[in-house]
Amino acid sequence: MSDDLKHECGLAFIRLLKPLSHFRQKYGTAIYGFQKLFLLMEKQHNRGQDGIGIGSVKLNMPLGQPYIFRERNSKANGLSKVFTEQSKDFAKMCRKGIIDPDDGASVKEKFDFGGELLMGHLRYGTSGVFSQGSCHPYLRRTNWLTRTLMVLGNFNMTNAGMLNQRLIDRGQHPVFGTDTQTVLEEIGFHLDEQHTELYHKLRDQGMSGQDIQQHILTALDIPQLIRTSADGWDGGFSIVGAVGNGDAFVMRDPHGIRPCHYFQNDELIAFASERAPLMTVFDADQEQVHEVEPAQVMTISRDGQVSSDFYTEPLERKHCSFERIYFSRGNDPAIYRERKAMGAALVPQIVEAVNNEVGNSVISFIPNTAEIGYQGLMDGMRKYRRNEVAEAVREAVRSGTMTEDKIDELIMSNWPRGEKIAHKDIKMRTFISQESGRNQLVSHVYDISYGVVGPEDNLVALDDSIVRGTTLQQSILKILARTQPKKIVVASTAPQIRYPDCYGIDMSELGKFIAFKAAVRLLKRSGRERIIDDVYKACVAELKKPVSEMINQVKGIYAPFTDDEISAEISLMVYPEGTGWKGEVQVLYQTVERLHECLETKCGDWYFTGNYPTPGGNAVVNKAFINYYDNISGRTYDLVF
Repeated sequence: MSDDLKHECGLAFIRLLKPLSHFRQKYGTAIYGFQKLFLLMEKQHNRGQDGIGIGSVKLNMPLGQPYIFRERNSKANGLSKVFTEQSKDFAKMCRKGIIDPDDGASVKEKFDFGGELLMGHLRYGTSGVFSQGSCHPYLRRTNWLTRTLMVLGNFNMTNAGMLNQRLIDRGQHPVFGTDTQTVLEEIGFHLDEQHTELYHKLRDQGMSGQDIQQHILTALDIPQLIRTSADGWDGGFSIVGAVGNGDAFVMRDPHGIRPCHYFQNDELIAFASERAPLMTVFDADQEQVHEVEPAQVMTISRDGQVSSDFYTEPLERKHCSFERIYFSRGNDPAIYRERKAMGAALVPQIVEAVNNEVGNSVISFIPNTAEIGYQGLMDGMRKYRRNEVAEAVREAVRSGTMTEDKIDELIMSNWPRGEKIAHKDIKMRTFISQESGRNQLVSHVYDISYGVVGPEDNLVALDDSIVRGTTLQQSILKILARTQPKKIVVASTAPQIRYPDCYGIDMSELGKFIAFKAAVRLLKRSGRERIIDDVYKACVAELKKPVSEMINQVKGIYAPFTDDEISAEISLMVYPEGTGWKGEVQVLYQTVERLHECLETKCGDWYFTGNYPTPGGNAVVNKAFINYYDNISGRTYDLVF
């Protein structure tokens, strides 16, 4: 993805099912869980670089001893810093004799992250202040084990305003600006209620205070806690939580929008946002790693029993398409296959764009994350050419014109050429504040291979997706134009992004999407500007309805035009003016239909089609258009309901 786009967070959770002494004896270290947590997070570092946090819960600690711990960092390289500092502290305490590294009980007592429950979070912030205080996990401390709560997750709630109002109506004082706090307080409220109900019942039976606490330790109903807490949540989420007594849960939204996977053996159960990190870290086969199902809550009790329940009715699967296109690491076997298929699916459009001059077309990719799609595209182009050659050979044989020279001509001509054209091997800091100066720096983020493309060549560059088109216009096309091809074709493995995402990706401002800008330009140029006003009025009227009755009125902006017309307008908008190059630019996109054919799992496509999986999505898109029309910037779903 050539545009700088922040997106979904990453989570990791490990529950050790054996004592620390077991891991010391088998693996040579009692901090096995801590080390595996680091690896799980490091293998998902692509999912968040705004900040990180880790948490630990120790089981059965003596009264008066700390049992729950948290460390967060919002600085650059926060993941490395936190784990390095904790590892140094551990080594230092071992050297001084404070900790006996061969004694699991000593490690558990003295090392903060020597607990049986370990959780971690990588944050890409889409709301709130980017500071250490906004990093997960969030912690709700009390002097009761069974009311203390730690929560982290990968989620956005479209109705955060309504959920905050629910807290206010109860008399609480929520912290605005983040839906994480809302989720923590909602679960915490129902945890308090469940705890209080148990306490009063046992007290009325004449049980003593210490006996009551011991009973409550094993009596919490975590699935019921989640059922009552999640009632009314609208969004995409994977959430991990731990109660101070050692009960833990992992839950996923009813549509399965946000990803979550797990691995279990007799030593531990581990969860992560992605499947491949679990496979790598625990040397597991693909079949050993499973998905947490939509609407499922998996509970790990304080005594290590793992159970599964549905906290609500599962709904139609709408996994995030961008996980497959871009976000998840490409070493997941299914995602690798899908990304190759997305590249191959573009072959017919690219062949048409270069007028079947395959031999005079240099094919490359920008940025590096598009490389797997590029491999699939090259496979598809070679297959296309093989089929052409095979048909030509059959025709020559039928007509009796087959000769040695003809064979050489057919085999050697018009084959696609794959080259590495653009190189992004430095991180350019845009420290100049003026727009013109910053754009000048951005244009040097990439460098090119000179002498590869000739004036008779087409240059095809594959991208994962084109969201805003800013980098494409200000940097990439100007760089590619230096090669002086006769035509540049930019092909996106994703369809046109037309609508905001409200479930985890930082794509909420409608007016920043280049597809939207293109549609508006077409409306104005064709004298149909009144459609913009009509859509605005319709959006205003829509937000007066109950959320469940709203529909997406923004579709009216795109309705007059075909996909090709919008792509053609985008091609004009991103043309690299001022370079002196006189060639042609064509931007083309994957079709929604072909995208779904490439995906092995059923995914949502709301950012392409406007078909949102939850009622809150329609509220968000209508509000996003109103904000655009009224020139209001900011995160749309903070302002909806």
